[in-house]
Formats: sequence, structure tokens, C-alpha cells
Amino acid sequence: MVQCEMCGAETAAPNTVKVEGAELDVCDECADFGTEVRTQESSSASTKYSTDSSGSSSSSSSGSASGGGGSGGSSGGGSRRDMFDEMDELVQDFDQRIRSAREAADMSQEELADQLNEKASLIRKLEHGDHLPSDDVQQKLERALDIELTESGGTDDDADWDSGSAVGEYTLGDVVERKDS
Repeated sequence: MVQCEMCGAETAAPNTVKVEGAELDVCDECADFGTEVRTQESSSASTKYSTDSSGSSSSSSSGSASGGGGSGGSSGGGSRRDMFDEMDELVQDFDQRIRSAREAADMSQEELADQLNEKASLIRKLEHGDHLPSDDVQQKLERALDIELTESGGTDDDADWDSGSAVGEYTLGDVVERKDS
């Protein structure tokens, strides 16, 4: 018998679920708190999860009913994507964007705060980068200043990068830029 990693109950057949990014073996009662992680069944006992990046047909048949695309990067074969994969992230230079948009609109921090129905001290803290905006304040700022403060969670930074290898594997030479050339 195995113990549930959430509640400690003894269970004969634990379920592997992903809870806030961590994969846990849990009992049936705790399985509802996460996203089911499906393991790929194969004859090899050396690896629990698939490391095949070619998108083999066995992983596409296990989760075709869930509707999750294969670009999630999760080890769940075809299971639904983790909630963190879909979240938008705050841009790194949010403080500069807020300040420059406010100045372009020829507004003081106090005027912007009054328009947003927020405190001027909050605007100061946001522009200095001392405070992250809540979702509500972020939406108010985006509407009032006509700016974008988020970038999509599933960034495709490497999508247009070509390794130059016919096999699709990356080498150190694909990544490193030499200083002497």
C-alpha cells in the first residue's frame, strides 16, 4: 500500500496528478484537486514518461478526447494542459510602460490615480517597480492608458529558431556565439 502524498491516506492504486505544477501520487479523493497525468505504456521500464519529441502515435491515441493540443510541453501525452500554460505573464518593463504612457497622455500620477479610482501612492509604487499590479488595476491601466502589460503565457521565443540540424536536435554550436569571429 502507498500513502497519498496530499492527505496521507493508504491507497492501493495511486493516481498521478499535477497540482500547481507538481506531480503527486494521490488517492482517489484527492485526485480531483489536480490534472491527471497520463503515463505512456511501453515495454521499457526504464522511463516512466515519454521523452520522445517526435510526437509518436501512441501518445496521440491516449488523450484524443481531452482536446489538449500537442504543443503544451507537458508530459501528459494528450491530457489537458496545466493552468499555468495558459496564463498571461506581466511584462518585465511594466513600470516603464506605465510611466511613459502616463507622460505621453500628459497626466500626473495623481490625475491617473483619480481616473482609475486608486491611490496616487499605488501609481508611484507601480512606476518605480516596487509593486506588481493586481489583475484589476492592470486592466484599469491597460484601458486608461491604451497599453499592453501582459505577454501570452505560451511564449514562442524558440518557435522561429532553426537549429540547422536535419535531425531536429540542438547542439552547443547552435546556441553559443563565439567572440573571436
